[in-house]
Amino acid sequence: MDALVIGCGLTGAVVARFLAEELNKKVVIWERRNHIGGNMYDYYDEHNILVHKYGPHTFHTTEKILFDYMCRFAEWDEYKLTCMAYVNGKFTPTPFNFQTIDDYYDVEEADDLKQRIKKVFDGRQTATVLEVLNCNDEKVRAYAQFLFDNDYSLYTAKQWGVSAKEIDPSVLKRVPLRFSYDVGYFDDEYQVMPAKSYTEFFTNLLNHPNISVQLGVEALEHLKINNGKLLINNLEQNIPVIYTGALDEIFGLEYGKLPYRSLRFEWKYEDIESKQDAPVVAYPQADGFTRITEYKKLPVQNVKGTTYAVEYPLTYNENEKMEPYYPVLTEDSQLMYARYASKTKQIKGLYCAGRLADFKYYNMDQALERALELCELLKTDLSK
Repeated sequence: MDALVIGCGLTGAVVARFLAEELNKKVVIWERRNHIGGNMYDYYDEHNILVHKYGPHTFHTTEKILFDYMCRFAEWDEYKLTCMAYVNGKFTPTPFNFQTIDDYYDVEEADDLKQRIKKVFDGRQTATVLEVLNCNDEKVRAYAQFLFDNDYSLYTAKQWGVSAKEIDPSVLKRVPLRFSYDVGYFDDEYQVMPAKSYTEFFTNLLNHPNISVQLGVEALEHLKINNGKLLINNLEQNIPVIYTGALDEIFGLEYGKLPYRSLRFEWKYEDIESKQDAPVVAYPQADGFTRITEYKKLPVQNVKGTTYAVEYPLTYNENEKMEPYYPVLTEDSQLMYARYASKTKQIKGLYCAGRLADFKYYNMDQALERALELCELLKTDLSK
């Protein structure tokens, strides 16, 4: 073994492929779950519907180089995700757009509000809810407040377990308001889903004679840091270790527990043609759950009945059988992360990357970009 990768999600798999293919390293991947692909893992359920085990994933990017990388290992079909929110008894598009104004205001008020928005945000197609909440026009601010009170604040509290005031502003900026009737969750040039499956993509990505994947391995039962040195099965190592798990856990929670959110999925099947008006619908006012994903629409599948998953956010507990999904970005948590990140730099041979290890809310393209950056660093370091 010339290199060890902890985690078989996108970050770990991309780095493993690079080490094996470009640097001719014998790479071992330890994955604690019983499958490859991390949170992108998909499979056919008993109703022959392709579902995503850990929530909906679509690949989108503005960067051709990232899209081209994905195309090396699978064929992709164009897929533009549409989402909605169920607010006050009505389905309305998300990101919220001018249709949302029509949905909740009478015709005269709606026309006035749209004209005011065009004047305040002249020439702009979108703005964050925080910008609109702080604009000069009282009626436009009132519209943003309506959305904040009935969607953003409620969804944030459920999703993150903290109030909207505590969460990092970057989270609230992820879903802007549209100043048009345009629909679609993303505006990126490349928006795709695999022609077959994400699992096929990962199978191809990992198909290299220098890569060995070991499933069901709890890495931290074998990997330790002692006196600033990496130990594998209690033996000091001189090989690179790429770690993509929760950063605090590799250090035994030394500086405290970084807050991650987990999810519980309630899977259901109904012998009906359609459950909801879009593949992914947020339910900010519902009790406990945040959204429902209907998988026959993600991608579109010509099948009988429909399978959908109801998502319930949870506080992640490393001692229970659950997965950490999202870092909870607050001022305190980012200070704690900075302490852990500083410590990683003192450990020779340890490389940390990915949503959990970087404590960042990456989309897939961002995770891929980060992995490729790490590949370049490894190329430099391992050639010394």
